[in-house]
Amino acid sequence: MSEVIKKATRESYGETLKELAEEYDNLVVLDADLAAATKTAVFKKAYPERFFDCGIAEANMMGVSAGLATCGKIPFASTFAMFAAGRAYEIVRNSIGYPHLNVKIGATHAGISVGEDGATHQCNEDIALMRTIPGMTIINPCDDVEARQAVRCAVEFDGPVYMRFGRLAVPVINDRETYKFELGKGVVMRDGKDVTIVATGLMVNEALEASKVLEAEGISARVVNIHTIKPLDKELICQCARDTGVMVTAEEHSIIGGLGSAVAEAVTECCPVPVVKIGVNDVYGYSGPALDLLQKFGLSAENIVEKTKYALTLK
Repeated sequence: MSEVIKKATRESYGETLKELAEEYDNLVVLDADLAAATKTAVFKKAYPERFFDCGIAEANMMGVSAGLATCGKIPFASTFAMFAAGRAYEIVRNSIGYPHLNVKIGATHAGISVGEDGATHQCNEDIALMRTIPGMTIINPCDDVEARQAVRCAVEFDGPVYMRFGRLAVPVINDRETYKFELGKGVVMRDGKDVTIVATGLMVNEALEASKVLEAEGISARVVNIHTIKPLDKELICQCARDTGVMVTAEEHSIIGGLGSAVAEAVTECCPVPVVKIGVNDVYGYSGPALDLLQKFGLSAENIVEKTKYALTLK
């Protein structure tokens, strides 16, 4: 059996920025005193004249990014998700979202898997916050391959983009040679007829593992990777609802306002079916090893199996 390759998507982010800088001379990177953690230090070392450390002043960094965008630059504002979406929300809304500026936000250390940093840094609300900003595109890649292509897509896309990256090294599940990232398009990772499991971020791998267990028990589960939370691939979501009659969503985010809410909103309009949401259940996290926390909060293949069996009773 071949060894599973693991890599944190924050590393993919930093490395890809450096690669893209060779193609886009107007690409600049901003950070809020966290370059070593967000991995933008890779870019800083190669292009110091195009890197701006704004210090621990995230709201100001977003304002500077907005200004740079009005001058024809493509700024990548980088910091932890808690600070990018939380502390700087008002500036993102009014200075980036409202004028629809071409600013890319690289939000790392998202979700419960930040681990030992604890509840103050475990941002499980960022997708919900960013979804409320009109015109904001939200991308949450599941692995290194997808993250790299997502960053490239963000450069080519004209408008504000919020990209969510993780601290924890996660399995690389996409094929580097054949995978193609399409903004706003979900990916059917595994077909099935009994139930659809819609996952995003690191939960895509867990959903795939869960589907194998379910298959062994005679349950055919379709697995869909939704890397673009907004705009949501409603066409695919509604087709899956019609095909399987029940949905399970899995995300490393609060069950309020994230992928689960987006999916539920979509199927309510087109094909009302039961939607069972797996995520952080309206509670704060706490300090601990990342893998232990994921297990504790039910963000695991085992819990997906359990919740999927429950979902099938609702059909």
